[in-house]
Amino acid sequence: MHHALTPVLPPAAVREARRQLNNSGEVSTELLGPLLARSWQRCASAGLQPDGRTPGTPHASAAQLARALELQRDLLSHARPVMEFLHEQTRDTDSMVILADAQGMLLHALGDARFIDRAERVALRPGATWHERWRGTNAIGTALQEAQPVSVHAGEHFLERNGFLTCAAAPIHDPTGRVLGALDLSGDHRGFHRHTLGLVRSAVRMIEHGLFQSRHGQGLRLRLHAQREGLGSLTEGLLALSEDGWLVGANDSALKLLGLTWTDVAARRLPDLLALETAQLLASAHRGLRQPQPTQTRDGRSLWWVAEADRQTVASLRPPAPVLPAAADALAALDTGDSALRAALERARRVQGKPIALLLLGESGVGKEVFARAVHASGPRHEQAFVAVNCAALPETLIEAELFGYRPGAFTGAHRDGAPGRIREADGGTLFLDEIGDMPLAMQGRLLRVLQERQVTPLGGGKPVPVDVQLVCATHRPLREDMKAGRFREDLYYRINGLALQLPPLRERQDLAELVQRLLGEIRPGLATTLSPELTTLAARYAWPGNLRQLANALRTACALMDEREDEIGWEHLPDDLAEDLRLLRDLGGAQPTRPAAEGTLRDLERQQVEAAMALARGNVSEAARRLGVSRNTLYRRLRQGGA
Repeated sequence: MHHALTPVLPPAAVREARRQLNNSGEVSTELLGPLLARSWQRCASAGLQPDGRTPGTPHASAAQLARALELQRDLLSHARPVMEFLHEQTRDTDSMVILADAQGMLLHALGDARFIDRAERVALRPGATWHERWRGTNAIGTALQEAQPVSVHAGEHFLERNGFLTCAAAPIHDPTGRVLGALDLSGDHRGFHRHTLGLVRSAVRMIEHGLFQSRHGQGLRLRLHAQREGLGSLTEGLLALSEDGWLVGANDSALKLLGLTWTDVAARRLPDLLALETAQLLASAHRGLRQPQPTQTRDGRSLWWVAEADRQTVASLRPPAPVLPAAADALAALDTGDSALRAALERARRVQGKPIALLLLGESGVGKEVFARAVHASGPRHEQAFVAVNCAALPETLIEAELFGYRPGAFTGAHRDGAPGRIREADGGTLFLDEIGDMPLAMQGRLLRVLQERQVTPLGGGKPVPVDVQLVCATHRPLREDMKAGRFREDLYYRINGLALQLPPLRERQDLAELVQRLLGEIRPGLATTLSPELTTLAARYAWPGNLRQLANALRTACALMDEREDEIGWEHLPDDLAEDLRLLRDLGGAQPTRPAAEGTLRDLERQQVEAAMALARGNVSEAARRLGVSRNTLYRRLRQGGA
């Protein structure tokens, strides 16, 4: 990476690096530096030829570009005025200002007419994709790939046909750290200026400030700077805080001031970072104090701060309710000692009774519906309906009528009296949308309108009906990846993701013995039932590919096979497939053949689970489905999707 005030690489070094690449296929880190060398190596590994073109390079149609612009409406609204300002500063310099999305697709461009004509010859125009995979080393694609500001000058571009360009780009983050896209300033390489990258980085700060204000302008905010006079400038740090002091948003400057990374957002509390309490900020914001005040970081560095919040927010914020004692309600009953699950339970409790949608993430069978029912039963809506809808189980042709209801005669086969729909049935209570990642795109748009407008119109027309529901959604799918691939709407994702909670798979939980006892107490109330010592040991080592669902089903089967006088579950009480797995585990000396690797994405873990179950079932789909605790149709779908 070339910082704002450093010169570009010597042309002779770049020419020598290209000669070595062409002759030996080797990429020289010594000549190019680590960042550029990594990029060139990725390009070579992807099969790009420096002197060639990339056939099949994707380019969005007019309709696809329009859809992308609609999905990125918030980003565009904040980026356009900044781009116009940047264009004014660089007018008549044979250059253009470009905005790209997170996949490198160009969304919007402004520039000098003469340079735009040249740029369009290499597809530097809206709709084109400038991901490294297709365009080689370039400022947009490489900045997104490396997640940092980058300048790429002349021959530093991997593809020789782009060598007439000099480009500088920086990623744009939202307040949670998600990369939304990149801002780029490209021009004729003869007009290179060493300050260009610094100009782009300042422009990105302006966009990120706007995004922060848009997302958190009504909540509690903390402005920070190492110098008193720096508050209010582009270099100030910005933090958004919940009423009980959790960090819910930030900008890059704040993270640097506090020595944090984006992973700390939603995982750290204000008192852990600064010698401040939330009550101080609320009091200062309530009095409208704009006078900077000093504080210290936990490692002793001095900072200046100002707190802000709108009057309505200040008036509505109250000290957090005390946590109920263990086993006092349904949420507490789920706590059997696992630290990861306990953290999720505590965070769910903090938002009880508040208009914050919950998104439950985790592999199939981890107990997402059990968790959702406990949230409902422990909250202020517990006397109202809990309505569960499995979006993956409903045929696509029926899901609209099932969710939104229909008037009499709305379609062939409709009940003569019509139907209110599941959303209206949940009015006043909780609506649980399980496997929402499998909802068809068309339905996603209609659901979003219902959630935004808080009213539902049945099929066949009629007057919209107001609805008030606490929304809880769940999925085993990687929704962020689905968003990037266009399978899940970005605007719906942020509507349902008020608070995302990751539920741990059974193989990672620390409370298996306590969990077994809780389940046995529910299955055989009043009877002291246990696992034999050998099965207790093996169960703790087993991977449980079907998670909590598999364990609960196995215990129910075992209890059904026990005599009333028996109180210990032994080998003879186990389902045959589980007994076979545990015997194999015992014979292997405790090594776990079905345990997925701890690393990897949720999709990787589920793929390994499916492969392990199919191997143990010797290819029998019905048996593998039983092992996983899912239906045959669900397993067939995962096999088609590569186990995801």
